[in-house]
Amino acid sequence: MFDYKLIQAYAMVIQESGFERASGKIHITQSAISQRVKQLEDQVGQILLLRTVPPVPTPAGKKILKLYHQVKHLEDDLNVSFEPEDKNVFTPVPIAVNADTLDTWFFDAIQPFLDQKKVILDLFVDDQERTHHFLRDGKVLACISTRDTAIQGCRVEQIGDMEYGLYCSKVFAKKWFPNGLNLNRLKDAPGICFSRDDNLNTQLFEQLFKTQSQKMAKGMPMHYVPSSVMFINLLKNGIAYGVLPRQQSQPLINKKQIVDLAPDTRVRVCLYWHCWNLNSKLLQTFTAELLKGFNRVNNNLS
Repeated sequence: MFDYKLIQAYAMVIQESGFERASGKIHITQSAISQRVKQLEDQVGQILLLRTVPPVPTPAGKKILKLYHQVKHLEDDLNVSFEPEDKNVFTPVPIAVNADTLDTWFFDAIQPFLDQKKVILDLFVDDQERTHHFLRDGKVLACISTRDTAIQGCRVEQIGDMEYGLYCSKVFAKKWFPNGLNLNRLKDAPGICFSRDDNLNTQLFEQLFKTQSQKMAKGMPMHYVPSSVMFINLLKNGIAYGVLPRQQSQPLINKKQIVDLAPDTRVRVCLYWHCWNLNSKLLQTFTAELLKGFNRVNNNLS
């Protein structure tokens, strides 16, 4: 049986990126924090922490962190059930989401939940193909991912599809594609991606040009802009072409701020909700509201 005080000290060192800040968080001396971490390592029989700046958990340490966060969430869930309704007690809910989800439907989907429940969100943002790493390492309770198989100790439910198309401004289309979208002009025109892990452009090119897309993608001029606001600004201002989800593109199309370069070509990305397999009423309620909210938001999209 592990001593929970030792696990808490270890988790605070990782969470606060150092021994000094961790000591202030749980109100004990830095020396006491160090001793507790060492005691925990002695109990486990493995090094749990690389003493770098900031400290980094070892693979064994990540398992301890996951245990800590699971126990902490169950404690928070239980505390909420005992607290009077009017008491100002908020439960933290760490979740990993992809940027497109965060910038489009996520908050609209969970608005009713946030209105009714006293929770504070702690969001981790990454590409939809990488968010499950946060869940696997125990940093979050749940994640939105393209992965369709459950991670060990978790359950998975299908959320739904996000539909992506290829867009640019009318001025950009007239300059680079006066006779319509074609392969030769596309190889020279500047594009935009959210990050180097973003492969939506390539997926669209595969549908448009089949086997030629992989070869052509390597030498194409491409902006990398990890900001949804700036991404859209570059499209609207005629700087580049790029891929947008329907939730973002449709309002811009309606206002005639962008045009659809390939109206018959779409990439569908299926999203899945992964969460710990805990008997947590709060997590179960959040899951239900998220799934229901996704359908509501997307059904209302004109």
